[in-house]
Amino acid sequence: MKYALIGCGRISPNHIVAASKLSLEIVALCDIVSDNIDDKIIKFDLPESVRKYTDYHQMLTTEKPELVAIATESGKHASIALDCINAGCNVIIEKPIALSLEDADKIIAFAKEKNVKVCVCHQNRFNKSIQKIREAIDKRRFGKLLYGAAHIRWARDYEYYHRAPWRGTWEQDGGALMNQCIHDIDLLRWMMGDEIIEVVGMTDRLKHSYIEAEDFGIALIKFANGSYGVIEGTTNVYPRNLEETLYIFGEKGTVKAGGEAVNIIEEWRFSDYLDDPEDVKRQCHEAPPNIYGFGHARLYRDMIDAIQENREPYVNGAAGRSALELVLAIYLSASTGKSIKLPLQSCSTVQFKDRFI
Repeated sequence: MKYALIGCGRISPNHIVAASKLSLEIVALCDIVSDNIDDKIIKFDLPESVRKYTDYHQMLTTEKPELVAIATESGKHASIALDCINAGCNVIIEKPIALSLEDADKIIAFAKEKNVKVCVCHQNRFNKSIQKIREAIDKRRFGKLLYGAAHIRWARDYEYYHRAPWRGTWEQDGGALMNQCIHDIDLLRWMMGDEIIEVVGMTDRLKHSYIEAEDFGIALIKFANGSYGVIEGTTNVYPRNLEETLYIFGEKGTVKAGGEAVNIIEEWRFSDYLDDPEDVKRQCHEAPPNIYGFGHARLYRDMIDAIQENREPYVNGAAGRSALELVLAIYLSASTGKSIKLPLQSCSTVQFKDRFI
């Protein structure tokens, strides 16, 4: 399967490694900064046959890849995805799927029209710990779900934002909730029943005066099944990343997934005693080299299978839209001081451009 990558920045190594591991034919890398392409070709010892492009339109026309991964700044995800879909390409889009619900809906509808697959890169869904929790959810081991909580306590400094000035802007990124926290926000919504009735949120820019968006956010969520969700996300933790943690509480079960990127199970308690908690902890323990984990290769494997089997990917466009919708609902609540009813039909990060001026 012919594969191309658009965007050779911070997250691109995970995509290149996944594509190589699964023996995709990497035909091209594209980035507006050619040095970024050269760096990745050398670092990963890619074959001479890999072509280099600074214009993705030219790349699509010349190479005609079957699968394209989009790993650019978030604000460009939608326009690039629509161009790739128009060229007949299946697409893997780094999170978030887009920065507006309107654009997310366009991507989903256009992919259906063109009969191609869209996968959004919420790779933590493939963590062993998360898969084990999802299995317990599907088997109804928790009984009635009561509430869940997502805590993302990370650190980002001036150098992080200075290296890529699009970060922390409303037009190209959003803040901590949209960029750093959306993975755990996605997991919380997915686990707790997905359908949301109401969201109440607060956000602030407590430390990073040089960015436009928030570096701290909290939210309370009411799900349609009667359960609740709590979100706490920040990039203000001193001096380094502390944890990404997901709690699920039910009438018959309590689970905590923790570690730097929800890659280990720290608590596993069920009234049915169907498994040994210590065995579960050992079997689901992963120690990835960074916060991105091991999920990209697993997500790529599923996407390849989805294309070949003509089915929806495990993390499809609708899943990406759901995570985006929840973050935007928190932003909307925080900016208006009101609770927000879901579903939302339209909302975009650019609506909040003057939020902290």
